[in-house]
Amino acid sequence: MMEIQRKGAQTTMKFPEAVTIKEVGPRDGLQNEKAFISTEDKIAWIDQLSLTGLTHIEITSFVNPKWIPALADGLEVAKGIQRVPGVCYSALVPNRKGLEKALDANVDEVAVFMSASETHNQKNINKSIDQTYPILKEIVEESLRAGKKVRGYVSTVFGCPYEGDVAVEQVVKVSEALFAMGIEELSLGDTIGVANPRQVQEVLRVLLKDFPGDKLAMHFHDTRGTAMANILASMDLGITIFDGALGGLGGCPYAPGASGNLATDDLLYMLDGMGIHTGVNREGLLQAAQFMEERIGRSLPSHSLQACKGNQVIQ
Repeated sequence: MMEIQRKGAQTTMKFPEAVTIKEVGPRDGLQNEKAFISTEDKIAWIDQLSLTGLTHIEITSFVNPKWIPALADGLEVAKGIQRVPGVCYSALVPNRKGLEKALDANVDEVAVFMSASETHNQKNINKSIDQTYPILKEIVEESLRAGKKVRGYVSTVFGCPYEGDVAVEQVVKVSEALFAMGIEELSLGDTIGVANPRQVQEVLRVLLKDFPGDKLAMHFHDTRGTAMANILASMDLGITIFDGALGGLGGCPYAPGASGNLATDDLLYMLDGMGIHTGVNREGLLQAAQFMEERIGRSLPSHSLQACKGNQVIQ
């Protein structure tokens, strides 16, 4: 761990030597877009991402297309991409039917999801938290039997659009249930982008008493401009796995007002400047961001992408 201390300051921030960035743009980024991106363009985009040095790409979601029409072509996308050795290709799976598609697509990792707050879980999954547990348990067990990795997502960890504050005890309860099912890693989501660095550290200090830091990932939305500060707060406590969506794409369809995810390219710019290793090529990432921006037909919110516009050479 690197330590940075300002002269005269009482606190010392600790930063890791290396960080893993997990790209969720093809799923979490595109799921809320009004413009439908063609299957061919999705495949081309994922193929570009696969060549940037990213080691984990969440390529789609096998939910009912009635609920997420933007990802209705998930199976075609998953079967059409060029698999690059060393890259884990993941897909979100809500139920047994979705798992059948995921296994047919031969994804490397199955991701399951639920919320820490009861109301958001009802809106997102149409089931109570207690009703969700047995469904996810079956998915996790079958995925493991099929030789797949399993990742868990917990939404509304730092706040719910319907209930407001979420008790950390509830986050712990849901996290314990998911790890007991056999998930390998848990991504903690700031679904509506309300978290601040102090809150992030308060929640993480509680969770780190029960769960190892290398099994936790952070998934921040930049709705209120605090995502990058929350990344720093998380790294200070030893977290080294972070989700991002290239260009700042995305938002939660069941969280009104939630804007895009933390932009992967902005995160990479900061980490590169801090000397923290990621293995990701920034120029390739920005080129992939420009590709998707052209397909969507509007400017994406990432700062890095805006900064490089008009330049012949991306820096």
